Amino acid sequence: MSRLWEIQEFGFQPDKLHHLETLFTIGNGYLGTRGSFEEGFPGESMATLINGVYDHAEGMLVPELASAPNWLPIQITVDGTPLKMVTKTSDTMLPPEGILFGYERTLHLDTGILERSVLFRAASGNVVRIIFQRFASLHDVHVLCQRVTITAIDGDPVIQVKALLDGDTLNLTANHWRVESAEILAAGDEIGIGAATRESGYTLGMASRFVSPYPATASKDGLRPQFDTSFTLPFQESAIFEKITAIYTSRDTDESPLAAAREKARQAAAEGYSLLEARHSAEWANYWDTSDIEIVGDDACQLATRFTTYHVLIAAPRHDENLSIPAKTLSGFGYKGHIFWDTELFTLPPMTLTQPDIARNLLMYRYHRLAGARHKASANGYEGAMYPWESTDTGEETTPQWSDVQPDGSKIRIWTGDHEQHISTDIAYAVDQFWRWTGDDEFMAKYGAEIILDTAKFWGSRAELHGDRYEISQQIGPDEYHENIDNSVFVNRMVVWHLEMALTLLGWLRIYSPTDAARLVKFLDLTPARLNHWRDVIARMFIPFDHEKHIHVQFPGFFEMEYIPTEKYQPRITSVQAILGHHRTIQTQVIKQADVVMLMALLGRKIGTPDETAVEQVMQNNWDTYFPRCDHGSSLSPAMHAWVAARLGMVETAYEQFDHAAHIDLMDNKGNVRDGMHAAACGGVWQAVVFGFAGLHIDERGELAVTPRLPKHWRRLSFTVNYRGEKRRFTAENPR
Repeated sequence: MSRLWEIQEFGFQPDKLHHLETLFTIGNGYLGTRGSFEEGFPGESMATLINGVYDHAEGMLVPELASAPNWLPIQITVDGTPLKMVTKTSDTMLPPEGILFGYERTLHLDTGILERSVLFRAASGNVVRIIFQRFASLHDVHVLCQRVTITAIDGDPVIQVKALLDGDTLNLTANHWRVESAEILAAGDEIGIGAATRESGYTLGMASRFVSPYPATASKDGLRPQFDTSFTLPFQESAIFEKITAIYTSRDTDESPLAAAREKARQAAAEGYSLLEARHSAEWANYWDTSDIEIVGDDACQLATRFTTYHVLIAAPRHDENLSIPAKTLSGFGYKGHIFWDTELFTLPPMTLTQPDIARNLLMYRYHRLAGARHKASANGYEGAMYPWESTDTGEETTPQWSDVQPDGSKIRIWTGDHEQHISTDIAYAVDQFWRWTGDDEFMAKYGAEIILDTAKFWGSRAELHGDRYEISQQIGPDEYHENIDNSVFVNRMVVWHLEMALTLLGWLRIYSPTDAARLVKFLDLTPARLNHWRDVIARMFIPFDHEKHIHVQFPGFFEMEYIPTEKYQPRITSVQAILGHHRTIQTQVIKQADVVMLMALLGRKIGTPDETAVEQVMQNNWDTYFPRCDHGSSLSPAMHAWVAARLGMVETAYEQFDHAAHIDLMDNKGNVRDGMHAAACGGVWQAVVFGFAGLHIDERGELAVTPRLPKHWRRLSFTVNYRGEKRRFTAENPR
C-alpha cells in the first residue's frame, strides 16, 4: 500500500511518547486502545476506553470513561534479557538491559493495523528481530488480535514469551474497576478477568487465548493471569505467536460478560489470526470506499486527511444507538470522554454524507437522552428540552463547575454547563442536515422531529421580550473567551433558524405523517398559541448588526473592548488567552473561534442582512472584521475558517487554514495531543475539503452541485457521498 496510507515513526522517540500513543490509537467504535507498547514503558499513558462505559470515582467532580484492564501485555526476554526500548549507546557496549539497534512503527490507515518492528541485541550478544502487530476488529468489535513474529538474526537465542491480561490498570487519577476474578480457564487454554466499575455498576469480561508453536503453561500473578513459553530459536528461524482477546460488558449482553468473552475468544482463536485479519481488512475497505478523499498534488495533506478521517471512523459507534463520539475520541483521557457539540457540527456531517447508518446512531444517542435534556430545562425554569453542554451515558449535565488549579493556585469558574446553550440548536441542525441528505422521512417522523420541536419549545420559553424585541441573555457562543454575554449574534440568529425549521417541519409532518404530528402536538403541548409565539420570536428577535459597517456584531459592546492585534503574537505555540491570562482576555476583542464565521459556515447566504446590503458583501465584511481578531484557541476553528474562506474565493487563505487544521494532531500544534485526538478538528478537515474546496451543496432543485475552488497545486480532488440512498462520486480538476 502507498505511503500515503501510512503514519510512521522511524527510530524510537521517547520524548514524544504520549503524543505518539494518541496518534497510533487503534479502535472500532466499540473501544479505542492507545499506542502503548506490549512490554510497557516507564511513564506510559496506556488506556483502552470502551465507548459508553463511564464511572464516577470517589473524589472526582464528574464521571469519566473508565480505562479497561490492559489486554496488550506481551513480555519477551532474549537469553534472560527483557526486551526494553533502550536505544543504542555504542558499537561495543553490551549493557545488562540489551540494546535497541533498530525501530520502526507504522499505522496502516487502510486496514487499521498497527505494526512495530525492533532489532534487539541481548546482553549475550544474540540479535533478534521482533515484529508486533495488533488490530481491533472492525468485523467483530468484541475481538482484539495480536501477532508477534520473532526471528533469530544472530545466534541461537533462548526466548521466553509471556502473554498476560493486566487487571491492575489505572486511569490517570483513579482506579475505576474492582477486579472480581483473574483466573485460568478451560484447563489452562484460556485466561480471563471479570471486573465491575466501582460506582456506575458496569460489569466487564475479558478473555484471551494464546496460540504458540511451543508448549505454553498458564499461571496467575495477583490480578495478572498469564501464559508462558520458553524455547531455543535456531539461527535465522522465526516463531509466530498469536494472542486473541475478547471483551464484553453488561452494556452488550444480558448474560455474564465473562462468559460471553470466553465464548467469543474460543471462537475467534479457532478461526485464527489470518482469517480475522482478512475479514477486518475487508470491512475497512468497505468504509474507505465511501469515506476516502483523494487529493492529487499534495501528499502531505492527502496523508493528513486520511489520518483525520481514520480517527473519526475508529471512534464512531457502528452497532449501538446509545453511543456517541467523545470530544477526544477514544484515544485519551481529555475532557474525560464527554460528549460535546463537537459531535453534531463537526464529526457527524462526514458520517451523514458517507456512513449514514453511523450518523443515525449518533443522532439516536441524543434522542434517547431527551429525558436528561428535559430535566435540565425544568431545573433551570424553562420548558422543553435543553441539552447539556457535556454529557455521558446518563444524558444529564456533566460539565464541571470549576477548572483544575491554575499555576497561580486559583481556580476558574466554568460557565459552559450553565450558559453555553447553543448546543440544543446544534443538535437540531444536525438532525435537519441528516434528513436533507439521507431523505430518511421515517427517522424524522419517529425521532428527529421530537428533538427539533422539543428544543424549539425550550427556545420559545428562553427568549426574553424587552420592549418591542426579543433578546437572549447570559449566553456563551462558540467564542468561549467571552462568557455570560447578552445577545450573542450566533445564538440569536441560530434560534431564529431553529424556530423557522420547527414550524416548517411541523407543517411537513402534518402532511407526511398526521399520526406522528398529532402525537407530538399533544405530547409536547404545541398549542396554536405556542406556535404563534414562535412566529413572534422569529419576527422580532434582536440580531446585532452594524448598519454603517455592514457587519454582524458578535454581541453588543464587543467593539468597545480592548483591541489586541493577534497577528503580532507570533511565533507562538499557545493561545493568546494563555499569554494574556483569562481575566484580561475576556475584556478584549480576542476571540477563541469566530462566532460569525461559524454562522456563515452553517447558514451560508441564508445568514441574511437586516437591510438592503448584499449578503455576499456582508459576508466578506464579516470575514475582514473577525479573522484578524481570532486566535484559533480552539482546534476546530481553522477548519471552519478554511471552509468559509474557500467559499468566499480566498483560496490561499483557505489552504493555509486547512493545512493547519489537517496537521493539528499530527504535528501536535496545540501541544495537548497527549490527552487524545481533537475529534472536531478531524471532522472539520473533511468538511473543509468537501463543503469548502469542492463546494458541495444541495441546490434549489434539491440536486447535488459543486462549485470547486481548489488550491493551485492540487491537480485533482475526488470523493464519494451518499445522497438519499445513492452513492455519488465527484471529481474536480485544476486546469493544467
